[in-house]
Amino acid sequence: MSTTISARDVKELRDKTGAGMMDCKHALEAAGGHLEEAVKALRAKGLADAAKRAGRAANEGLIHSYIHQGGRVGGLVEVNCETDFVARTDVFKTFVHDLALHVVAMRPLFVSADEIPGEYVEAERSVFAEQARDVPEHARDRAVEGKLRKHLATVTLLDQEFVRDQNEKQPRTIEELRGEVAAALGENVEIRRFAVFELGA
Repeated sequence: MSTTISARDVKELRDKTGAGMMDCKHALEAAGGHLEEAVKALRAKGLADAAKRAGRAANEGLIHSYIHQGGRVGGLVEVNCETDFVARTDVFKTFVHDLALHVVAMRPLFVSADEIPGEYVEAERSVFAEQARDVPEHARDRAVEGKLRKHLATVTLLDQEFVRDQNEKQPRTIEELRGEVAAALGENVEIRRFAVFELGA
């Protein structure tokens, strides 16, 4: 027996994911009307589609700032896309604004894991090794690497959970959000760089 998908269900899924109306309808049908399962399917599809576009040149885009606390702290981000037309869309502008807000709130140190210097990784590994001295030897390395992996995810922008999703059951990472935006726009979207400025720091 087929599940009836209402327009309200489609709208709710579209609001959550930014995916197209027909994509939302098909995802809900495939998931038997279960919203969270449909969200997972659309996110996976968005990331897969974005991966196909990842090699395409992205030389347009926006530089955007977000200022907080009465001018005491601010963030600056550069996000690239393939065409000036997409850079002017509300979807792209909203993503860039949300990203600037996120870097001010979450203070990442690196855009991606590829940017993390080996010296930083080794220094953090040493700290966690010191903390794990009382862990049984057979489990020590695994404990250290687990803590290191979790720490690196907190300082890497693409691996951080999106600040606006913190109260959601399934918060998106910035990489997942970037993939959704790229899928919605049909272009490669790259987060090129960011900076956070704090008065007196």
